[in-house]
Amino acid sequence: MRQPETAGSRGWRAALSVYAHPRVIGMALLGFSAGLPLLLVGGTFSAWLSDLGVSRTDIGFLSWVGLAHSLKIFWAPLIDRLPIPVFTRLLGKRRGWMLLTQLGIAGALLGMSLVDPSNALALVAALAVLTAFASATQDIAIDAYRIEAVPESMQGAMASTYVFGYRVALLAAGAGALHLAEIGDWSLAYGGMAALMLIGIGCTLIVREPEVARDANSEALEQRVVDFLDRTHHTGWQRDLRAWFIGAVVCPFAEFFTRYRWHAAAILVLIGTFRISDIFMGVMANPFYLDLGFSKGEIANIAAAFGLAMTLSGAAMGGLLVARFGIPRVLLGAAVMAPITNLVFVWLAGLGPERYGLIATIVADNLTGGVAIAVFIAFLSSLTRVGYTATQYALFSSLMTLPGQVAGGFSGALVDSIGYAGMFLCSAGLGLPAVALAAWYWRRERQSTA
Repeated sequence: MRQPETAGSRGWRAALSVYAHPRVIGMALLGFSAGLPLLLVGGTFSAWLSDLGVSRTDIGFLSWVGLAHSLKIFWAPLIDRLPIPVFTRLLGKRRGWMLLTQLGIAGALLGMSLVDPSNALALVAALAVLTAFASATQDIAIDAYRIEAVPESMQGAMASTYVFGYRVALLAAGAGALHLAEIGDWSLAYGGMAALMLIGIGCTLIVREPEVARDANSEALEQRVVDFLDRTHHTGWQRDLRAWFIGAVVCPFAEFFTRYRWHAAAILVLIGTFRISDIFMGVMANPFYLDLGFSKGEIANIAAAFGLAMTLSGAAMGGLLVARFGIPRVLLGAAVMAPITNLVFVWLAGLGPERYGLIATIVADNLTGGVAIAVFIAFLSSLTRVGYTATQYALFSSLMTLPGQVAGGFSGALVDSIGYAGMFLCSAGLGLPAVALAAWYWRRERQSTA
């Protein structure tokens, strides 16, 4: 069982020391392994197909391979319960799944590097689906490992280094792969990306399997399932299958709602609304910059120079703040900053195409976004319980982006109706429910620990 939150009483030196922990450092390498495949079946994959003359219709259909990351909740219970022959025995439950999926990603990427899509598009598509499925499964296993490997007070630092590795991997799989394709060919690019998976494989072989004990409430819940099945008429494989399904699929959700009772609904709404403001306005961010009069080069250079640096700095700051003050206070601060950041976009809309305004806006947006990502990952991690880690976190992470993605589809129509400034004001307003819920959660945690 993970240790309870004690970060609120820690000094700055002790808080900063979490970044020297071996598992926190190793999480940067695992974050790199998680982020690398994303663009290789997404934007970079589309660029490769387009470069070879594959039709836009086929490219559009092939973008569906990325749905694996949105659907991972459906097989997350397997990662919590199903042992893998040899892998689990040698490495443990979490590391066994991590290594298997990393080998699958590397093998599929290597296969893609050896096949010409213009001659065997179906085979390349199948390998891309395998890459996406293995990538989503790796995410489940890494998330579960990250949550179980360290106490709650270190979850912010783990999230921070994870984001760092993830962002570096996106840079490698995006700009890096394109440069390799430019100086050589796409086979070199995808072969090189397959070789980079050795970073994650090496880390998985070096780190230790988390040592955790089952949560007492989870054990009691599953004992109730056993008692219930003992009173039914099912026997043999039917009883075993029913027991597995209830334990793996039903119990993770039942445990969460039993633990929080009516508060569970409020927490789920908080999860769904916390990032809705950022996701909603993010859809129109680049069109806004272009329509305001900035060039593509200015947007790319400033976003690359300041955006990535500020996101990584914000993530590091978020991890440090969580270690020093605990999750609830930092969560509330990040929730307040999201609407304020949207108001910076309103200011830029009135300012016009001034480079200093673009720099200030991107710095503010990415810095606060980095803090929000780190603390929110730590928050979601704190809601899980050992035994159901993979399933519960997969549920929370899917819910995290869904409302924002759905609402974001209407952002363009809103701009056409009331303009960019009005849209950013509405986006700021969308963040207010998360502020109220984060304040409620902070008060709730204070009262429970008083």
